Amino acid sequence: MPKLKPIIAATPEDLAGALQLPTATAKEWQVQHALLKRLKEIVRKNKLTHGEIAKRAGTSRTRITAILNDDLEHVSTDLLIRVLASLGYRVRVSVVQSNTAA
Repeated sequence: MPKLKPIIAATPEDLAGALQLPTATAKEWQVQHALLKRLKEIVRKNKLTHGEIAKRAGTSRTRITAILNDDLEHVSTDLLIRVLASLGYRVRVSVVQSNTAA
């Protein structure tokens, strides 16, 4: 069996490149990660249970647990926004021109 050489990806763009995915995918990951980070802060600050969040958001506790354990594989950005909205938060979006195209 040949030895595998580990690849270290410091940024979402590096990871997308290593996986041969479009740079736009990395940008989507960044948005989801920002939403997840804020959601975790809100949950911690308000001492909310996964069950409480699930009930408010109209989803399962299992799904909320997966999200809060950083499993975003089958989670859409709109679900994260819906969960935040159910907790009384609004997501604001800003679009700015970048130096490079996605």
